[in-house]
Amino acid sequence: MSSVDWKIEATDFTTCNCDFSCPCQFNAPPTHGDCRAAVGMRIEHGHFGDTALDGAVFVGLLAWPGAIHEGRGQAQLILDEHTTDAQRQALTALFKGEETEPGATIFNVFSNVIDTYFEPLVSPIEFQADVEARTGRIAIPGVVEGTGEPIRNPVTGEPHRARVTLPEGFEYHEAEYGSSSVKTHETLIPLEWTAGHAHFARVTWTPQGVVHA
Repeated sequence: MSSVDWKIEATDFTTCNCDFSCPCQFNAPPTHGDCRAAVGMRIEHGHFGDTALDGAVFVGLLAWPGAIHEGRGQAQLILDEHTTDAQRQALTALFKGEETEPGATIFNVFSNVIDTYFEPLVSPIEFQADVEARTGRIAIPGVVEGTGEPIRNPVTGEPHRARVTLPEGFEYHEAEYGSSSVKTHETLIPLEWTAGHAHFARVTWTPQGVVHA
């Protein structure tokens, strides 16, 4: 049980190197044999104990040499330069899945399959995400650039809309799916792909997990 009362309402923009839809969402093996991801979140409203988290932005870089459930993962948290020391401590705890019931959130699940958490970075972060439009952007100078857009019809180029519902999901219960391109620059966790998976969601998390809308 968590000893800290916390709750966040956030916009989630997640990208990975797999094909559109991300096989993990369906308990299938990763497209290319490994899993690499960049996750961005902006907390619209939230707190961790007495620490307010409204407006806090963070990005996580993650990688596994095989399927996520096989472990040996690496992760690095990047915190926006405008966060306070107290907010950084809170976000680091949440990113590591602490103060959370086992298996209740995606970061707690990840904590069981990540061997190495690199020291967090503090940097300016540009974060944009429009869930309905399926567009997003993550930009951290000298670290990572990532964009998200709708999946395009291969014949007409028109935007294709796909929405997935996971009633028992530990990240979201419903998300819009899209396409992503990501590239890092001399980071401890190198990432690079085009036409990879993206999803966009509004999420509410507590120590007990994802709250149904």
